Amino acid sequence: MNKEEFTKELKRINITVNQEQMDQLNKYYQLLVEWNQKINLTRIIEEQEVYLKHFYDSLTLSTIVDLNKELTLCDIGTGAGFPGIVLKIFFPTLSITLVDSLLKRVNFLNLVIKELKLENIEAIHIRAEDYVKLNKNKFDIVTSRAVSKLSNLLPYSIPLLKKDGYFIPMKANCEEEIEESKQELNKLKCKIFEINSFYLPMENSRRTLIKIGKSK
Repeated sequence: MNKEEFTKELKRINITVNQEQMDQLNKYYQLLVEWNQKINLTRIIEEQEVYLKHFYDSLTLSTIVDLNKELTLCDIGTGAGFPGIVLKIFFPTLSITLVDSLLKRVNFLNLVIKELKLENIEAIHIRAEDYVKLNKNKFDIVTSRAVSKLSNLLPYSIPLLKKDGYFIPMKANCEEEIEESKQELNKLKCKIFEINSFYLPMENSRRTLIKIGKSK
């Protein structure tokens, strides 16, 4: 996916791109390449692959929840900042917390935040199981992209949600994971409100967004 295709495909999901955002993404990509030589951030490093599988893919979260609001969002196991940093670039009204257990990755994230001049976003070096103990009922949205099985993520994510908040894990094929998580969903008194499955443009690999909230 080249940059022109990136812009075109985003229009299909109702995201308009401006030059400042493209400049920020370009800077982000350059930092990603530079730091990936020092620490393992991602195996995907070719520019067109990054724009499709990291940048575009991160923004598909907007297809299942309205991000054009003043919302608090937590990205669990953010890694190199996907989807959190990309979401911040395109939805500046979000207040975002990036959580990762590896200090070197958090150092990278803090550099990106500084270089891109992003505000109301922080990167925290902590394990998810420790973070949740201190931050219950805090976020409108919790997300996690390609981190762990759904049943493992639920205990660290659902307690972070406000009453009407949503946990939206970003997955590939996950029918089996959903089935395996039913017991954990019941235990945490939450349920699946929506499942959005689609295919990435060009490559056609499957993606699934699962909208989970506390039972009313």
